[in-house]
Amino acid sequence: MTPESVMTLGREAMQVTLMIAAPMLLTSLVVGLCVSIFQAATQINEATLSFIPKLLGVFTALIISGPWVLSVIVDYMHKMFAGIPAMVQ
Repeated sequence: MTPESVMTLGREAMQVTLMIAAPMLLTSLVVGLCVSIFQAATQINEATLSFIPKLLGVFTALIISGPWVLSVIVDYMHKMFAGIPAMVQ
């Protein structure tokens, strides 16, 4: 394996990881921002108030984006397994 191929594998792995994590992280970010604005408007200072909405939002995002996430992982793994003979040489 050349250093270029190792760097390419690492870049692709990080890219797939970011693609998989993005829907849940962005949902958590948006829900947290909305809850923070609500807390600021109503002057409710409770740290645990945002936990349940974030949990529900991330769970919903996981259900909605689950098939897409699974297809990204499966495509990446097919590519990795198909490339094993080229990596060994």
